[in-house]
Amino acid sequence: MKAIRIHEDGGPDVLRFEDAPEPEPREGEALVELRAASLNHLDVWVRKGMPSVPKPRILGADGAGVIAGTGERVVINPAIISNGKMHIVGETMDGTHAERIALPRAYLHPIPDGLSFEEAAAFPLVFLTAYRMLVTRARLQQGEWVLIWGIGGGVATAALAVAKALGAHAIVTSSSDEKLERARGLGADAVVNHATDDVVAAVKEQTGGGAHVIVDDVGDATWKRTLEAARAEARVVVCGATTGPNPPAALHRVWWKQLSILGSSMGTPEDFQGVYDLIAAGKARPVVDRVFPLAEARAAHERLEAGEQLGKIVLVP
Repeated sequence: MKAIRIHEDGGPDVLRFEDAPEPEPREGEALVELRAASLNHLDVWVRKGMPSVPKPRILGADGAGVIAGTGERVVINPAIISNGKMHIVGETMDGTHAERIALPRAYLHPIPDGLSFEEAAAFPLVFLTAYRMLVTRARLQQGEWVLIWGIGGGVATAALAVAKALGAHAIVTSSSDEKLERARGLGADAVVNHATDDVVAAVKEQTGGGAHVIVDDVGDATWKRTLEAARAEARVVVCGATTGPNPPAALHRVWWKQLSILGSSMGTPEDFQGVYDLIAAGKARPVVDRVFPLAEARAAHERLEAGEQLGKIVLVP
């Protein structure tokens, strides 16, 4: 079968569209003929070099397709729990940027009615992450305000969809006015350009004193303003730090405002079921940015790294 594999660390040029061994399902697994797979920043991190990832490795966490021999349309939950440990498709095992993949049957779910293969492939990892952040960890409530940094990214776009599905208000940021206008169309209640405007002042004015919940996966570049934009007893949820993991802690703001700083990573099968139910009920919907043929994975990676997308970049075999 054809797949996107890496044999060494590096930039998009190390991606190879090549023949790879056919996956062989083990007991309890099913063979999925993939129709679509999406990109995540995880794919970039693996490609650039993660010591724990052996090579060659097929990239890709998210995918949707049909079970071989049955035609059943399925979407993959990429966070597989085995022997008490979480294994991520495309990191700790070969991934979905291929024509076929074998995975445990329990982690294959029927594609919700009304979703295309491309849309189904666009939701699992980022929606699972956003759901755990907002629902399981932050306990976001109807009517609360959530601040979401960098609306172009997959997690941020998913967080907007989940927040609106829960009846919360969302204020989102971007350095692109075009993306901010698109975010309004996706349900954002307020927008602010974090490159030209005072985010803290805008958040406090719009929310009447500060956000109840803040989604921050940026780290060093946003942390100071995150703490300043939080109202008293707010919950700050962190799932990553793309600009650096060690900003000044500003602990005085944490104790003075009595903030809760919550870490969050991926999600459990229960989290996946929760967000799956929201999507199946039509309360949230994934956003597809652009679709590339699998063979053009290099161009897809370049678009993701340039930050040009709003929503998910999808590959199709």
